Amino acid sequence: MTDERRELHHEQKASASALADPDGRSRRESLLQRLHGSHKRKSRRTSAAVGATQLAVLVLFIGLWEAAGRNHWIDPLLFSYPTKLFDQLYRTMADGSIWPHIGITVSETVLGFVLGTLTGTAIAALLWWFPFLSRVCDPYLVVLNSMPKVALGPIFIVGLGPGMTSIVAITLSVTVIITTINIYNRFREIDDGYIKVVRLFGASRGQLFRHVILPGSFPVIIATLKVNVGLAWIGVIVGEFLVARLGLGYLIIYGFQVFNFTLVLSSLVVIAAVAAVMYQLVAALERKLTEGWRER
Repeated sequence: MTDERRELHHEQKASASALADPDGRSRRESLLQRLHGSHKRKSRRTSAAVGATQLAVLVLFIGLWEAAGRNHWIDPLLFSYPTKLFDQLYRTMADGSIWPHIGITVSETVLGFVLGTLTGTAIAALLWWFPFLSRVCDPYLVVLNSMPKVALGPIFIVGLGPGMTSIVAITLSVTVIITTINIYNRFREIDDGYIKVVRLFGASRGQLFRHVILPGSFPVIIATLKVNVGLAWIGVIVGEFLVARLGLGYLIIYGFQVFNFTLVLSSLVVIAAVAAVMYQLVAALERKLTEGWRER
């Protein structure tokens, strides 16, 4: 019998004896504390194992890529290898040439991400508030969602000019529709019985939205935020492909034009790193919001 099974067996026996004792309230509380502590230890062990496995996979991938590039198992001109990428990044960071590109791309991405999420959520709330409007707009939302929004890029560039405004507009075209559809569908899926009970207590439509619909949609809103991290990056990079003279998307196109694929891949590494940071910030926001809601 393993240590975990022995511990579980001991806890089960202790639980049975504590429940049989009518005066064993303190013993039951102690047992519950031990069970909770055991669960937390197991959860920490699982999290540590997952983290170690993720790190091992990453190290193995980098090691194999390095070996394949140095031994010419793959074409190092096309695929480069990690030490060459890090050398490229170190040189461009040391001379300061890459920081303006990172700054403008991150600014455009954050702006597009925030505006896209807020605008999509506001439109979803408007559609929920006015059911007639939602029925009118429903087929148009479906059509807009199926369109390749990136193809609208040239129109934005001509209409808004070749600059940050048109790039953010491209990003909004990618994020707003999917945000609206996901959140509005969640608004409509809130339990009707719960809504009727709240209305019986005299809640207005505004109170219903603030205290029932919106809090009940937090999980979907957070999930949409996570999706929008990737969508915002797609919109910005594609916009920079089309029009920018500064940014990580511009560096990727420039690297391709001069056949410098180390520059291309190093730019992708920076994008991946910043996107991971943005995702972790959204995950932290998720924990804060869900904790606050549970406490209420």
